[in-house]
Amino acid sequence: MTQELNFITIAEAAEMLAAKKLSPVELVQAKLKHIEALNPQLDAFVTLTAELALEQARKAESEIASGRYRGPLHGVPFGLKDIYNTAGILTSGHSKVFQENIPDEDATTTARLYDAGAILLGKLSTHEFAHGGPSFDLPWPPARNPWNPEHMTGGSSSGSGAAVAAGFMPGALGSDTGGSIRNPAAFCGLVGLKPTYGLVSRYGVIANSYTFDHAGPLTWTVEDCALMLQVLAGHDQKDPASANHRAPDYRAALTGDVRGLRIGLVRHFYEQDVPANDETQAAMAEACRVFESLGAKISDVRLRPMQDYYDVKITIAEAELYSVHEHNLRERPGDFGADFLGRVLVACLIRAQDYVQAQRERRVMLAEMESIYEQYDVLLTAAPYGPAPRFDQHRTISFWQKPSIATPFNVTGGPALVQCMGYSGGGLPLCLQLVGRPFDEPTVLRAAHAYEQATPWRERRPNLQPGAPKATNTAPAPDKADLDAVGRERIAEAARRSGLQLPEEHFEQLCAAAPYMEEMVGRLARKRDWREEPGNTFHLPGA
Repeated sequence: MTQELNFITIAEAAEMLAAKKLSPVELVQAKLKHIEALNPQLDAFVTLTAELALEQARKAESEIASGRYRGPLHGVPFGLKDIYNTAGILTSGHSKVFQENIPDEDATTTARLYDAGAILLGKLSTHEFAHGGPSFDLPWPPARNPWNPEHMTGGSSSGSGAAVAAGFMPGALGSDTGGSIRNPAAFCGLVGLKPTYGLVSRYGVIANSYTFDHAGPLTWTVEDCALMLQVLAGHDQKDPASANHRAPDYRAALTGDVRGLRIGLVRHFYEQDVPANDETQAAMAEACRVFESLGAKISDVRLRPMQDYYDVKITIAEAELYSVHEHNLRERPGDFGADFLGRVLVACLIRAQDYVQAQRERRVMLAEMESIYEQYDVLLTAAPYGPAPRFDQHRTISFWQKPSIATPFNVTGGPALVQCMGYSGGGLPLCLQLVGRPFDEPTVLRAAHAYEQATPWRERRPNLQPGAPKATNTAPAPDKADLDAVGRERIAEAARRSGLQLPEEHFEQLCAAAPYMEEMVGRLARKRDWREEPGNTFHLPGA
């Protein structure tokens, strides 16, 4: 039974637990044994909460035995990306800056999972503060990909991706500001859902970007994703961006019927804007054939070029991230990892007018989506391009050099789901992405579930062997900047005005990223009338 529990899904576990054919204690013990055997190869955890998990399992066992069954997550183990507050348990952000941060209350999402009877196995690795990474200069190593530990998991919800793919737990929470749920879902072959902005509370989650942060689940199946979302979704007055939206029955949406579903294929993203590799393009063509065989109607649709969304997202998000960490960036920049600094420091160059212009442009982008939503039930495009790269292929500067196919849907704000659509010749996952209207998670889940049921991709799992040698390949040092003396002095003056006192290696990273940031804000410098307001929403208490 222990071996059979390694890759049990939430739905399978729930059925056995409710029927009392499986004990929560037995399930947790099996998971802890599996983690002990394989986590040394993957580094998925920052903090393993074994004692708490067993305590919660014993409580769940007692409640279920006495007829107090709370629902499908009761007695089911889960994990949290280590930016979710957990009362009395380290919430590190995978950073030296927060390595002693012990919250005194739970995040709303943490509390909701506890209330559903779910069992916390631990806090999971992340790219530093859900942004820079993978990094080898932090207190904890980066998580590795269970399909091949020499390859990256994708970020920033790296440990969540590794842990679910490896079978350490059937579900985990990640966060998604520019793809940080969908990236690891794509590289690790999972279902990863970025819900509609405001559907799932961000309260008690370390902020990355107030405008774009989303909280959501990573699971093995679409059904499991629906089960987790059911517990997570709902208004939270503690989160100022929380939507007052009544969550429907997400599991009931999984009918398997997509006949007549209107799918808009955003082909230009992965064929023209940033061309995907041949394996991804071939898998996308086959995925389209599967949807058509199920009765869906597919036609091409064009959105803005991918770079337009990226310019808006990066300008807004880096400015907001910088504001979150400004004090520590001034006082202790050496306590951050190099990859994080290679992204956030450049925000000292973003002016107030750049930020407002980006917010104005975002509002135009949101308005442009209205006609798209009228024509199509869901959009289909590639997920972040697999197969997952090796660690030694990572370059910090690549963040600035081309846009991400996940980011447009952070800007537009509706639900976006990644799921497996096959495997590369080297055995690494390839994934597609389904996108819906705001708050239309049921249609996205329905389409994803129908595709999943029609394909064999959920039958294949990573095959790690206990005791195998640990992969040791690492990312190279950050690239050097290519700026002349005049450019360097201009950047140095901006850093001084911001109160940044940077050692040479950090200043070099700032100089390397600066030309890209300046190009982004330059592209956003369009003439706007004063009446064209930014894309902000305001809520007055009591209104």
